[in-house]
Amino acid sequence: MTDTLVLASASPSRRKLMENAGLVFKAVAANVDERAIEQELVPRALGPGDLAIELAAAKALEVSRRFPAALVIGCDQTMSLGERVFHKPADRAEARSTLCALRGREHRLNSGIVLAREGRELWRHLSTADLSMRTFSDAFLESYLERCGEKVMESVGCYQLEGIGIQLFNSITGDYFTILGLPLLPLLEQLRALGELDG
Repeated sequence: MTDTLVLASASPSRRKLMENAGLVFKAVAANVDERAIEQELVPRALGPGDLAIELAAAKALEVSRRFPAALVIGCDQTMSLGERVFHKPADRAEARSTLCALRGREHRLNSGIVLAREGRELWRHLSTADLSMRTFSDAFLESYLERCGEKVMESVGCYQLEGIGIQLFNSITGDYFTILGLPLLPLLEQLRALGELDG
């Protein structure tokens, strides 16, 4: 492990993506209250994409202050249906409500990423993906919730595309890494530009 590159996240999927890409880094959870930050940002009337970027910046800067010599990667993702922003469901009933709201409609995943060093933001990027959920039956919805169990509450959209969640969709436009919450290709390009990776 090295302190040169720090991922400001406790997300196992983001960590795995970076490991698979051959990056050497340390993962450190950011000590931020995302809902409190969202409340502070309400007067700015940010769109869902800008909100993802600001949350990513808050994480990157908080960890950067603790590891000033490191290049810190902050990430956040919002899911939106128009201007409505969703959060992870607290229980199965809320998961059912989310899936009913998304059924037969297209929603967007907004993945923000920010690089910081010495408590200063160096770079920010937003990637989006549009996912069209098919019009499934109530019987399918109940079967899906039963099969997913507790996992349905692990993601804001109540699905994992790498699992049975793929059955919810009829079309997807966007980068797979964006959907998983880490826009890896722009990140790698920026790390090369900063001399953190060989070109």
